Amino acid sequence: METPERSIIRKLLKETKPGDLGSRVHLKGWVRTKRGNKNIAFIAVNDGTIIHNIQVVAQVNDFEEDLLKQVTTGACIAVTGILVESPGQEQPVEVQAQQIEILGTSDPETYPLQKKGHSLEFLREIAHLRPRTNTFGAIFRIRHALSFAIHKFFNDKGFYYIHSPIITGSDAEGAGAMFRVSTLDAIQPPLTPEGKVDYARDFFGKETKLTVSGQLEAELGALALSGVYTFGPTFRAENSNTPRHLAEFWMIEPEMAFYDIHDNMDLAEEFLKYLIRYALENCLDDLQFLNKMYDNGLIERLEHITDVDFERLSYTKAIDILKESGEEFEFPVDWGLDLQAEHERYLVEKHFGKPVILTDYPIEIKAFYMKQNEDGKTVRAMDVLFPKIGEIIGGSQREEVYEKLLERIQQLDIPEKDVWWYLDTRKFGTAPHSGFGLGFERMVLFVTGMGNIRDVIPFPRTPQNAEF
Repeated sequence: METPERSIIRKLLKETKPGDLGSRVHLKGWVRTKRGNKNIAFIAVNDGTIIHNIQVVAQVNDFEEDLLKQVTTGACIAVTGILVESPGQEQPVEVQAQQIEILGTSDPETYPLQKKGHSLEFLREIAHLRPRTNTFGAIFRIRHALSFAIHKFFNDKGFYYIHSPIITGSDAEGAGAMFRVSTLDAIQPPLTPEGKVDYARDFFGKETKLTVSGQLEAELGALALSGVYTFGPTFRAENSNTPRHLAEFWMIEPEMAFYDIHDNMDLAEEFLKYLIRYALENCLDDLQFLNKMYDNGLIERLEHITDVDFERLSYTKAIDILKESGEEFEFPVDWGLDLQAEHERYLVEKHFGKPVILTDYPIEIKAFYMKQNEDGKTVRAMDVLFPKIGEIIGGSQREEVYEKLLERIQQLDIPEKDVWWYLDTRKFGTAPHSGFGLGFERMVLFVTGMGNIRDVIPFPRTPQNAEF
């Protein structure tokens, strides 16, 4: 008898109609558990397409004893059988096995996931296997859905996807320590007469590094195509071992010509709500699992975000609120100082009870490219603050006036030779424009309710860790 085409477990559990019952199906996946007695075996199989397993029922006498012995947790099998209604409450259908083929064995004595209840710390040490767990299967399916939603959101709004370079010749933003990219001999590099490394003899003829942001290049695209966005990897070489930092992470950075700071805030709020709604509509099974296992307020919090208008206020007003709060903060609160996560979370979680967008920050604590306000003290920056996360988006209206931008660059001692191309856009057809950056892993962290950013990226890159 001919073997049917492979059946996807998600479709069997979600899309089976009454008329499909009694049909032959052919599924493939990994064994999660096997239980039973001398007469019957119940095998839970998962192919990664859904959080739920499908139950395969095998009559022991219909199969060779040696074959069933190889059906162990972690083994990969192919099953052909009859799709029937399940008498249990946990799944609508199950499969009465007619044939079982072992595609890959798994030694129960050495398989790291043989037992349940492993800590997240332990699972980080076996990142090559952790996607097989319910937790990480759910997280990575949600990560995929959010990635797709990002592209769909911007595509449907008429934006164009720009691929900004990963290798850059400058750190024009001053955004942090960078990884050097070089083909020179690491032990004995060529030197200049002054005894410095001679990067003129390097591959690119100058010192190059991994990018910390695609924003500046995206601005060039926006000043030609109106609305663009980048979505790619960025890198920070900071020796930071916190639950909020990675050395390699992904950023979404839209840039929009003819947008002022208010348009920018509107887009950011619309974008965040869209992503959360998309996850709620398309990943509910996974979210319900994470809500049950890790954060019982997760779904309620996500739904709340989509239902409220974000609070908008100035940095100055926020400082006043914090000073009058009566809270004892670890870090000082004063005008001119950057806000810390504890300050941001107080505003969101205790004072307003909803997301907050702060604007008009002091010029001294923000990047050179942000548009200066008329008061000469602040810039048209904006930060979107979320519960449990703090800042999730940072952005601004960009300075489009050549003279003001040049003056700020000179004040900060940024070499003009590194940003001449950026200044050029203000000399030839400049226009008001704005943009922002969303750290993708922080978004996934918020949507999944996880507590450590290393658990929302498949292979985290952190200090002393690049194993996989």
